[in-house]
Amino acid sequence: MSKKIADAFQNGKAFIPFITAGDPSIEKTKEFILTMEKAGADLIEIGIPFSDPIAEGVVIQEADLRSLEAGTTTDTVFDMVADLRKETDMPLVFMTYLNIVFYYGYERFFTRCEEVGISGIIIPDMPYEEKGECADIAARHGVEVISMIAPTSEERIRTIAGEASGFIYVVSSMGVTGVRSEITTNLGSILGHIREVTDVPAAIGFGINTPEQAKEMASIADGVIVGSAIVKLAAKYGEGAAPYIYSYVKSMKDAIR
Repeated sequence: MSKKIADAFQNGKAFIPFITAGDPSIEKTKEFILTMEKAGADLIEIGIPFSDPIAEGVVIQEADLRSLEAGTTTDTVFDMVADLRKETDMPLVFMTYLNIVFYYGYERFFTRCEEVGISGIIIPDMPYEEKGECADIAARHGVEVISMIAPTSEERIRTIAGEASGFIYVVSSMGVTGVRSEITTNLGSILGHIREVTDVPAAIGFGINTPEQAKEMASIADGVIVGSAIVKLAAKYGEGAAPYIYSYVKSMKDAIR
């Protein structure tokens, strides 16, 4: 049995790294995930590559293209997770685009998620208003559709948070993913509105890349999400990235303890 999303938030602040599946290879993705778990990751987001990832900055866009060129498919990602489950029960969440899930078939996709122990899914291009399209099917297979909350109106924040499950992905700043030197959004206010309507954990992502930023975000949220900085290490060091990813993830987890 794989652990549930809630388990990631049981022992203090959660560190949630993201990795693009298949970059540089599907075998290395498995190695990197196990490395990040050893370094202290509490939950890992696995990106299923897509040819037009509109919410992503250039770092993750390029990783998606490298992965697709290497022959990664949705099925190879599922097979990798099934293999991973022989070695870990840690909570795993997919991050991908609606097109991938739609063409795979909602029922088939979420059945496979259940079989391999995927606890949740983040679909950045699925508007909140259309969440119902796949949330019910996902729920039948034990998969929680993670809500994303951007710096937007108070009313909308409360509406989305009120119906959220798993955890809430709080987007630190408008725009696409990527490393930022500073985050100027009033995140305390957003977290305050969320906490008025739900006790579902909230984790902040987009742009966080230094231990100092992670510590600051963890002081107001239940968890910290980091993607581009880790994907950059995979791009820079390729097949030999594991020790660099380990050191980085450990430094970020240590910062938020």
